[in-house]
Parts: sequence; structure tokens; C-alpha cells
Amino acid sequence: MKLQNRVAIVTGAGAGLGRCHALLLAELGARIAVNDMNIEAAERVAAEIRAAGGEAIATPASVTDAGRVADMVDRVMGEWARVDILVNNAGILRDKSFAKMDLDDFRLVLDVHLMGAAICTKAVWGIMREQRHGRVVMTTSSSGLYGNFGQANYGAAKMALVGLMQTLAIEGEKYGIRVNCLAPTAATGMTEGVLSAEALVQLDPAKVSPGLFALVGDDAPTRAILCAGGGHFARANVTLTDGEYVGGTDAAAAGRVVERWNAIGERSGEIVPAYGFVQAERELASAGHEVETMAVAR
Repeated sequence: MKLQNRVAIVTGAGAGLGRCHALLLAELGARIAVNDMNIEAAERVAAEIRAAGGEAIATPASVTDAGRVADMVDRVMGEWARVDILVNNAGILRDKSFAKMDLDDFRLVLDVHLMGAAICTKAVWGIMREQRHGRVVMTTSSSGLYGNFGQANYGAAKMALVGLMQTLAIEGEKYGIRVNCLAPTAATGMTEGVLSAEALVQLDPAKVSPGLFALVGDDAPTRAILCAGGGHFARANVTLTDGEYVGGTDAAAAGRVVERWNAIGERSGEIVPAYGFVQAERELASAGHEVETMAVAR
């Protein structure tokens, strides 16, 4: 019972991956707010948790509806007086090649994945800051990290969540809030028709959820991207190469960038920057300027 007395909200938990997340967190001792747009589905999962001896309530709401999300958080606070864990799992697909994609579908996917996660995180952020404890998990994807045909909207939303995670992890650190990303590969309603039947059998969503504990426990890291599927786990990183100083502002400088392309991309000295301004600091240092760290706590 590693999460005894912790309170977790799992969005999109009425089925599939979210349901598996909710069940595992409950098994680890957390009290679960099962969020889903489908009230019957949310109630079923909450009842399943209670039948197994856990504590759970159903909290139906669309993650894109800030008012309903606020009501959900108010209910959780009224029930348990804290929120320790938020798993931003809710999502949709609208797959088409970019040439055939309707911009309304592009906006809708960003709204659910990116704005939905931002709305839910904003609703618990003040609570977690006051508690000086919080764990937030964004659900990213290999489609965002590396790209997939027909998923420009989904990939854009999922990579945006990595950027949101990077900044929130920095801002939340002094308040004991740790923010991470989970990149799952799982057989769910969202992957039917995308993966083969044989692959879907191997990619049981329940095999992803064990990785969640590493991201929400007391010893959780922050700013980690955990890739998970079929019982296999790996880490992804956004890296920065050592690069080359080219200088200049003219056509000759432009030519030197092309000429030194391989050296600019040489990965042997690459790093994982601690914050975004590391890029500017290294660039100024390469140009011969001494700079103080630009990381600013606000």
C-alpha cells in the first residue's frame, strides 16, 4: 500500500488505459476519483475499485469544461480534503493525413489533449502548492516525440504536453510538485484499426500502468518521459548537442551552417538541459560572452 491515504484523480478512466491506471493506483492504496465523460463508465470503475476494498468516487466531466472540472475538484476536496496525484489520461483521435485533415479536427484534438490537461492541472495546482506535495502525469506519445503518419493533430498535442511538463516541473519543484510524462503503447479503443490484431493482444494496457507508480510515488523523479508498452519500459529525453560556433549574419555564414551540419549534429557531447535557457547560455558562451545563469525562479 505504497500510496496509502494519497488521493488521485485519473481522467478518462472509464475504460482502457485510464481504467487500468485507476485500478492499479487503488491497489497501491490511493483513493481514486474516476473521471470520465461517460457517467455510467465512471461509476462502473469506481464500483469495481470499491468491490476490491478500495475507496473511489465517480466524477463525470469533460476535461475541456473548466467549470465542470472545478466542480470535480471541489467534490474530491469535500470527500478527502486533498489531491495528491493527477493523471491526465483523457484523449481522442481524429486520424487523417494532414492534406485531408479538417482544421476543426486539429483544434478538437489539441483542445482535449492539451487544453484538457492544462485545465485539470490548473484546477489542482494551487491545492498541491499549498500542500507542498503533488504528482502530475501528462500522457504524451511516440506520435509527438517522433511522429506518425496521419497524426499531425495528435502528435502536435502530445509534444505540446512535453513542453507543458518541462515548465511545470521547474515551477513546481520548490513546492514539492513533480511533473512527468508517460508515453504509452496500448490496445485501447483509440488504437483499434491502427495496430494489428496480434499486436493488440500483446499490448494489454494493464502492462503500461505499473510504470505509473514510478512517476507518482514519494520518490518520483520530475521532468521524466517514460515510454511503456507490452511490459517494456524506456526513457526518452529532449537533448541538445554541443554544436559549433559559426558567427556572422551574411550568406557566407549561412553556407558555413550547411558545411558544418554534421558537426553541429554530433551527438557524442549532447546533454539534457536543466532548463530552456541553457541553449542561450551555451550560444553566448560559444560567442565569447560570459553569462550568468538565466534560470529565474518566479
